[in-house]
Amino acid sequence: MPEPTVRWVGGLDGHMEIIDQTLLPTEHKVIACPTVEAAWEAVKTLRVRGAPAIGVAAAMGVVVGVQHVPDDEDAVHQAVARTCEYLATSRPTAVNLFWAMERMRRIAAEHCGEGARAVKEALLAEAKAIRDEDADMCRRIGDTGRHLVVEGCGVLTHCNAGSLATAEYGTALAPLYRAHEAGVTFHVYADETRPLLQGARLTVWELMQAGIDVTLICDDMAGMIMREGRVDLVLVGADRIAANGDTANKIGTYSVAVLARHHGVPFYVAAPSSTFDRALPSGDGIPIEERGAEEVTHGFGRQTAPEGCKTYCPAFDVTPADLITGIITERGLIRPPTRETIAAILG
Repeated sequence: MPEPTVRWVGGLDGHMEIIDQTLLPTEHKVIACPTVEAAWEAVKTLRVRGAPAIGVAAAMGVVVGVQHVPDDEDAVHQAVARTCEYLATSRPTAVNLFWAMERMRRIAAEHCGEGARAVKEALLAEAKAIRDEDADMCRRIGDTGRHLVVEGCGVLTHCNAGSLATAEYGTALAPLYRAHEAGVTFHVYADETRPLLQGARLTVWELMQAGIDVTLICDDMAGMIMREGRVDLVLVGADRIAANGDTANKIGTYSVAVLARHHGVPFYVAAPSSTFDRALPSGDGIPIEERGAEEVTHGFGRQTAPEGCKTYCPAFDVTPADLITGIITERGLIRPPTRETIAAILG
């Protein structure tokens, strides 16, 4: 079982801990987030990343925001609202962050009138429940998609959607973990995923730790290995999925989907039901976070572009539903993804 990416240590007087993913793969370090500001910084700077893991961290961040508030119920409710508003400014694209905070607001409202201590305890229980539910969903996503990973196949993945991006197992990597546990032999090709190299730093590290056969490739090699017949299946995660199946994921995912369609390779998205934003009719309404220019011009601290050059650095892109073979969820396989098939599976 992979080490938890996000966890709560102790009781109401405890704290949140995360694996600092900015240090991987050369250093494995668990750090504490004892303040709301530390939780916000961890999400913003990608110390914790991946839509489900961000949701768990946000929920636990709300607990951090109220745990030291005096035992006055009005003050606790005000702290919940203030903390949720603040954490919402960290990253705009991953819907799980907002979904988790809405759950925390709702649980606080449900316990209104029971006293400050009761509200705090309820918030901690809800944050732990969100974490445990995500772990369970990831296992079920793995069970839903395991049959797609057949003996001897080649799988391409982009960015990191494994245990480091979730509570356990991951989304896109969950079918791989379940197939591996069942004794299926297969090979994974991991895109490096520029500009922050989550595929190289995180996915390859994670799969090697699990004993899964993996090869790292540059992003611009994906088309070549598909043409050579090395890829039988593409598996990626998602940060937000619209009602029609349009999917936002790490920048470069759309390009992989276009290449997969050209080469006749099935392209699957794996995500929990919490990643669906059915209030958005299509991907046109998904807000796309733009990162700082330094991630392109000074990757990992070294200047690689002329001083003062113009940059464009969206963190995500949107893959249209018609390029997606199916969406693997904890409730079943949505294939093909349409407004109607999504509604049929998710209810």
